[in-house]
Amino acid sequence: MKITPSILMCLLAATAGFYAAQPTLNAVEDKTAIDRTREDFELMRLFAEAYEQIDLSYVNDVDRRDLVEAAIQGMATHLDPYSSYIAPRNVRQFDRYIDQEFGGIGIHVNASGGKQEIISVLPGSPAFRAGLKAGDEIVEVDGKSTKGLTQAALTERLTGPSGRPVDLGIVRKDATTTEQVTVVREIIQIPTVVGHHRNADHTWNYMLDDVSKFGYLRITHFTKNTTDDLQQTMETLVEAGVKGIVLDLRSNPGGLLTAAIDISDMFLESGKIVSVKGRTVPERTWQAKHGMTLPNMPIAVLVNRYSASASEVLSAALQDNNRAIIVGERTFGKGSVQTVLRLESGKSLLKLTTANYYRPSGLNIHRTDDMKPEDDWGVKPSEGHEHRMSKEEWESWLTARDAIDYEQPAPDPAIADPHLADATAWLTTEIATTTTAE
Repeated sequence: MKITPSILMCLLAATAGFYAAQPTLNAVEDKTAIDRTREDFELMRLFAEAYEQIDLSYVNDVDRRDLVEAAIQGMATHLDPYSSYIAPRNVRQFDRYIDQEFGGIGIHVNASGGKQEIISVLPGSPAFRAGLKAGDEIVEVDGKSTKGLTQAALTERLTGPSGRPVDLGIVRKDATTTEQVTVVREIIQIPTVVGHHRNADHTWNYMLDDVSKFGYLRITHFTKNTTDDLQQTMETLVEAGVKGIVLDLRSNPGGLLTAAIDISDMFLESGKIVSVKGRTVPERTWQAKHGMTLPNMPIAVLVNRYSASASEVLSAALQDNNRAIIVGERTFGKGSVQTVLRLESGKSLLKLTTANYYRPSGLNIHRTDDMKPEDDWGVKPSEGHEHRMSKEEWESWLTARDAIDYEQPAPDPAIADPHLADATAWLTTEIATTTTAE
């Protein structure tokens, strides 16, 4: 069965349409377009021939769509680590990650060692109200055993439309009998602006303590809700008499560029926030707008080696405009912009790097494989405020932070946090100096 001609017709239709839609070209441009069309034809022929040989000659039957999806994924990932193809079966999961919200019950589960164990319960969630606790094992979902399920498969069973109940078979920690618990799913919006410790009612407290009046805000991701959440929290802190801010961006992988820009704008009266430019993306610069500025107060931004992308945009904007000091470790160096392109009318997606971020100073943020430590990339801590955690310190801090997120109300005082200690010491000195000068 010969399939190459039909494949070529389909593959070249889009190419021909693209060039036909272009404006009238001069002789040189016209020749370039013709040469490119010819090259495209030869490359599509190569792809079609390889596809045909695999389809006809491979030892086992092959799924043609899987082949094409693998080819697209291969093209995307060949470009850089951040470009990728998102198949239809993964689009919903991708959207959940971007929005940080989904229909679920509000638990984190570890599916390993043959057990499906709850490791944390989101306060205020349906699971929290139903009495589920860390250490409980989920042995059934809607009457079906969870034995052997992967993490992804279990998540798929637990998530679903808001308002629809899910029946769980639970074995409590240190128990042997199965308890039936029904939990009604809700839209779970994972908070992206969290505080230092929890109040008695499990809400976040955004003051480090009542004496210093230092506010503490940790941004975990940049989503469509982050800007509004941070604005509301800052307004509450201002009403409570906050004197300085610790903005914790450690291990924040990024998210929406628009959120990072809007939050930068909250703290800046004027100045450049970030520039974006790419091969086919015209250079664009965002400037701070005076109307959104919050009251002036000292700010210390915490970053580490896993602070990336939008978190680097925010920290660089505040650093270059002399609005904050940066405390911690040099950031990751992920300063590229990914555009999500919809394929098949949105059935599948192509996440493609289309531009790079540049700091207000004009310096580069993005780190490529050939760059050295002395090159310009990422965001470095302010002079005298760099503290690189050891592996042991990092693991202890991460465990303690996760415990605050879900289980215990306040940080364990035995776990050192050199970044936070340095930030509060600087804020204390800065406020004392300002008060003396006045």
